[in-house]
Amino acid sequence: MLLNDIKIILASKSPRRQELIKGLELPFEVVTYEVDESFPSQLTKHEIPTYLANKKADAFPLTLNENEILLTADTIVWINNHVLNKPETEQESFEMLKEICGTTHEVFTGVCLKSNNKTVTLYDRSEVSIKQLLDDEIWHYIKNYKPFDKAGSYGIQDWFGYTAIEKINGCFYNVMGLPVNKIYDALKTF
Repeated sequence: MLLNDIKIILASKSPRRQELIKGLELPFEVVTYEVDESFPSQLTKHEIPTYLANKKADAFPLTLNENEILLTADTIVWINNHVLNKPETEQESFEMLKEICGTTHEVFTGVCLKSNNKTVTLYDRSEVSIKQLLDDEIWHYIKNYKPFDKAGSYGIQDWFGYTAIEKINGCFYNVMGLPVNKIYDALKTF
């Protein structure tokens, strides 16, 4: 199967993931459905998003056509030996941002690519160094950007990224939510 003969079924509500997949210039369709995003407490680092990406793929409610490849993903922030997922409240968002400011943390994205006869699971890791922000700056970000759909409560591609990120070691797009270069290479194996 040639790469231009495939169609990606992107199982993600994330506008950032949709934007990144669009950049690969492959046909794709977005299909969303609800999945319980709980995971076993003993999992750490890359194990969490790869577990969740596989869980999302296993829950896919439709049948794939011959040329379709399902893409599911999950992104987490790992800091101080624990995970930061998406915040549920402004206070939780503030606490997450306070914790990551002035430190370097890891961002892991797990991806599952699945066709009718093959499944590939992969992940990527990036290190992100954040400068210290004032509480007023953090609250400005939360009130104006409402980062409740973002792991670690920030977007690398918005005001927080512009003002607070000092250095990235690894893939920028991984921090955004999809390691597109690894995905592109993995798609060629189908």
